[in-house]
Amino acid sequence: MQDKMMDAFNTQTRQLFEPMRKVNSLMLNNMEKMTQYQLEAMKRYSHMGTERMRSASEIEDAESLQEFGAKQAEMLNELSQQMQEDARAMSEMSVEFKTEMEKLFSEAGKQMSEQASAAAKADPTAKASSQSSRSSNSTKS
Repeated sequence: MQDKMMDAFNTQTRQLFEPMRKVNSLMLNNMEKMTQYQLEAMKRYSHMGTERMRSASEIEDAESLQEFGAKQAEMLNELSQQMQEDARAMSEMSVEFKTEMEKLFSEAGKQMSEQASAAAKADPTAKASSQSSRSSNSTKS
């Protein structure tokens, strides 16, 4: 009998913590994905900057200065496009995370509702006593 009680307790505990475990896992995966993307973006940006500094150190005359200026404008355009692309990608990741969180909370709510209705069916006296206590409390008010 004690084994059955422990098994029932373990099952209920797993059901209680399962939604929290899923939320934590989803948040961790999202944080890992976002961090990885940001690290890659930072690597791209630092590479662009290093290349520009290397080009600037190679300026020797007016012609190379003019060439550097033209390349600088191209690089700024490329940087602007890259930043827009990165912002779009981060936005898409955020929307995906939000959608997954909403789905998870919806599933958890549905599961809790099913558990509550199953508990009410299993113990109809609890429902009747809670309703009678509510009605007696409302008459006192």
